Amino acid sequence: MSNKRDYYEILGVNRNASDDELKSSYRKLALKYHPDRNPGDKIAEEKFKAAAEAYEVLHDPQKRALYDQYGHAGLEGSGFSGFGGFEDIFSSFGDIFEDFFGFGNRRRSRSRVQRGADLRYDLTLSFMEAAFGTETKITVEKMETCPECNGSRCEPGTSPETCRQCGGAGQVSRSQGFFTVRTTCPLCRGLGQSIAHPCSNCGGSGQVQVSKKVSVKIPPGVDNGSRLRLTGEGESGPQGGPPGDLYVFIYVEPHEFFQRHDTDIVCKIPISFVQAALGDTISVPTLNGNKKLNIPKGTQPGDVFHLRGEGIASLRTGQRGDEIIQIDVRTPTHLTKKQEALLKEFAELESGKLSTKIKKILKAGAADAAGQSAGN
Repeated sequence: MSNKRDYYEILGVNRNASDDELKSSYRKLALKYHPDRNPGDKIAEEKFKAAAEAYEVLHDPQKRALYDQYGHAGLEGSGFSGFGGFEDIFSSFGDIFEDFFGFGNRRRSRSRVQRGADLRYDLTLSFMEAAFGTETKITVEKMETCPECNGSRCEPGTSPETCRQCGGAGQVSRSQGFFTVRTTCPLCRGLGQSIAHPCSNCGGSGQVQVSKKVSVKIPPGVDNGSRLRLTGEGESGPQGGPPGDLYVFIYVEPHEFFQRHDTDIVCKIPISFVQAALGDTISVPTLNGNKKLNIPKGTQPGDVFHLRGEGIASLRTGQRGDEIIQIDVRTPTHLTKKQEALLKEFAELESGKLSTKIKKILKAGAADAAGQSAGN
């Protein structure tokens, strides 16, 4: 069981809190525990990260619904693993820090680095792979830091030069009457540096495209639409910035025999009318191989039986659902003469029983009618 604190408790809001209430509460906590206000304070750092993680989940409708239903275990099953560090937090919520605090994005502006782009990968799984989980490798095309220049964009042995137009400020100023207008330097594009000798391997971009094999661990119980987040497996950030994340979206192929309803699986089993009438013990397929099922005498078409614990594991608890078996009584279409004779004999016996039953019903009805007439 997860030992993480409840996200609503961390933000100090109730479970029905609106988006505005969540944002207001997070803003207060982020301001209180911001690392620039608490340098070297490890406890404040942890509280700052915890508040960011709670807000990341609760302000996202899909993550919030998953958390409300399954708790922390459900988020772990979907691939959510929180933030890797302060840069991830500032990258995700930079607008909040800038709008409300005015200082939250200084860490990034000082280093002039940007977080790399997130990537998406659509992964198709078989029904059984989704039910039991699996580990697979996928190939992702992405941009990574150039191995020749290590992202400096310069030919090895050379270094960037201070931009001659902005003097390294990254901005240029011009006067308009009483006002001074600052704009991004058109020569260095705000970097404050120019590259006199671009790296021949990456063409001066600092990045090259690569094909990378990534291992993906699929937890048991994923379903269509499940999303796994692989932290740091996105594209590398320009100028040495942190990498983005890789999001793996799951598509599950249908099964030829089973249908999934949440954690239960449903199937239809055909039996003969003789088995239905006399009862039988049959072998039925399950996710774990064949199991015995007792068919009682007089089973009717559409009757339902449950095999407990033979369904799919829950992402939240790990407990498995049931296998729900619907009985389909089949009427024979090709009979031998002996089978026809036996069925006719059976029909005559049934007809006699039915005739006797009908006579009793008619007799009882006549007696009731006579009693009502005498009463009138």
